[in-house]
Amino acid sequence: MSSLLSNSSFFYYLDGGLMEIQKRMGVRPGSGYWKRLSQKDQAELKRRLDYYMKFQGSFEPEIYWPTLAEIDLPGKLKTYYFDLLKSSRYFPKDLQLRIHFGDNTERFTQPTLVKTRPISEPNQGNVLLRFNAIRHFHFVKDRIPFEKKKNILFGRGHLSRQKPDRLAFYRKYFDHPLCDLGQINKGTTHDHWYKPKVSIGYHLEHKFVLCLEGVDVASNLKWVMSSNSIAVMPVLKRESWFMEGELVAGKHFIAVADDFSDVEQQIEYYLNHPEKAQNIIENAQEYVKLFQNPNREKLMGLLVLDRYFHQSGQKETLFPELL
Repeated sequence: MSSLLSNSSFFYYLDGGLMEIQKRMGVRPGSGYWKRLSQKDQAELKRRLDYYMKFQGSFEPEIYWPTLAEIDLPGKLKTYYFDLLKSSRYFPKDLQLRIHFGDNTERFTQPTLVKTRPISEPNQGNVLLRFNAIRHFHFVKDRIPFEKKKNILFGRGHLSRQKPDRLAFYRKYFDHPLCDLGQINKGTTHDHWYKPKVSIGYHLEHKFVLCLEGVDVASNLKWVMSSNSIAVMPVLKRESWFMEGELVAGKHFIAVADDFSDVEQQIEYYLNHPEKAQNIIENAQEYVKLFQNPNREKLMGLLVLDRYFHQSGQKETLFPELL
């Protein structure tokens, strides 16, 4: 698995370099792909567009907002830059935008392009874009059926004071016989929880996988939902391009209480009702399909920026039928 991920990273950054060249050549967008979509597919993309950009009405860019030409590779956050470039390279370089790279828990009042936002309103100022996709949008082909997996809730993760929910869960369940937990970082006051990193394939030998939010969203949720294992987590508080706010407890994942008091009860229930577990797996895999078409995802990013620049009064929209 590690070699597969490293190859994926190589092609990701190669593609990023090619996009930078296209940006400098002044490549512009077209709407041909949109017109070839069925009315049903167009309606679904419009629904997602309304979800990602909830801000209503017009707004004016502040003088200090950078133009597309002024946004450059931001060091460790270069994946965010390349993800922006996938859509922004099609627009004039003098257009301005407000953007926040990196993890986010803030609620912005001015329309700001972000990776995540709180699910509860007000969150209209947080405009979602598909950021840090190489880490968050990784899907799997799981060949192990649910019934062949181990009857264990499996979890590996980075633990710190910035992730209090993870600390609370480990304190309560680290030694529980239904759980196999481990923190992957050292240098803490709880290094007795340390266990080495393992592959995604090793995770998927288990029926249940822990998906707890960290600083913002749980990075493993997407590949878990694409597998034959089940995500276990409290009802989520933050959302990203994956539209976590639309996930339904008991339909797409196993929901546990915020204080984790019912984890054993929930695991035992689904072990005793495998048909209900299989329903969750099928619903989760169907939900994930929404994000697995590269052409649609690319168009979706273009639609978000097109609406952003139109509502900010900087250009006419390429898609007037979406107004």
